[in-house]
Amino acid sequence: MIEPFEKPIYVTKPFLPKLEEFCAGLEEIWENQWLTNNGPIVKRFSQEISNYFETENVCLFTNGTLALQIGLQGMGIAGEVITTPFTFVATTHALFWNKIRPVFVDIEPDYYTLDPEKVEAAITPWTTAILAVHVFGHPCQLEALADIANRHNLKLIYDAAHAFGVRVNGESISHFGDLSMFSFHATKLYHSIEGGMLTFQEPSMKKIFNYLKNFGFENEIEVVMPGTNAKMNEMQALMGSIVLKHVDNIIDRRRLITETYFERLDGLAGIRLRPAFAKELNYNFAYMPIEIDENEFGMSRDHFYDELKKYNIFSRRYFYPLICDYACYKKNTVGDPLKVAKRVAEKILTLPIYYDLDLEDVYKICDIIEYIKQRRYKKKTFAAA
Repeated sequence: MIEPFEKPIYVTKPFLPKLEEFCAGLEEIWENQWLTNNGPIVKRFSQEISNYFETENVCLFTNGTLALQIGLQGMGIAGEVITTPFTFVATTHALFWNKIRPVFVDIEPDYYTLDPEKVEAAITPWTTAILAVHVFGHPCQLEALADIANRHNLKLIYDAAHAFGVRVNGESISHFGDLSMFSFHATKLYHSIEGGMLTFQEPSMKKIFNYLKNFGFENEIEVVMPGTNAKMNEMQALMGSIVLKHVDNIIDRRRLITETYFERLDGLAGIRLRPAFAKELNYNFAYMPIEIDENEFGMSRDHFYDELKKYNIFSRRYFYPLICDYACYKKNTVGDPLKVAKRVAEKILTLPIYYDLDLEDVYKICDIIEYIKQRRYKKKTFAAA
């Protein structure tokens, strides 16, 4: 008999720096009496994040959703965009708000990113871009997608909400594609409470994005385009600046937690772990996804999800359901049968992972997973007898 956790273990928890570290920054804000509208801390943070991503082509936003919406608008994306059904709703909502038709195609089975063959097969005369997602922080098939985009004269846009800190062959993930959006939401491994960012290859886009996120103002009396309000404020920038100093430690800690899960769960029948990463990838260990095979594990993913709750463990069926199965997108015609995406959505579960998660708690979570499986197996054996 294993006792439940006394306090809930959630799928994620935000990293918070020492309170005195944040309060010291608040004193600067109080002294400046400048809370928003491109204040000194936002400017400083913008340069810090540019240095981290090794590009000056950076634009900060109040959140990632508005960043992606503005990115699509600023690039003039219209018509149809090929994208994934296996993502968070904000990816597709950004298309909708720009009156763009999403064309859903299937994903590859190992890391759940867009299948390039499916992408190419879905291109029509109305296709203007590919919107791919680095799911759980794992990069898409970068070379294949770039080749398709180049041959068909399409823009290649990445939703990199999960991919902060990821590098490929030593190069920042932000350097791939025409545009990438990063989320700094509190649920992410790196955050600025709320926040978002665009990185892009064409330097001239920075001015356009700055117009669009600040009502289109050129100066105090000139408005050059119909923008909105999507500016990052000083409080967000302060948190982002402080957390950035800790991000390498955050990733190292999450690596250790991930390795512990793999050591304990590898080989457990009914649980599929993602394959090993390529040597050229520096991963950020943003999520801990597993797939539950009902026949081998002895219960469905949803049943297992509910069983974990009884032990005060709150996992997440992420991403489920598929975007195309939500009521607001069901009328959107889907030509691809989405066989892989549908299978994964029924089996996927992300386990708790965050900076403050004790390794002892990770061991206990794994003990509970094994106990649930064994108890289920005993019930089935008894029933068969």
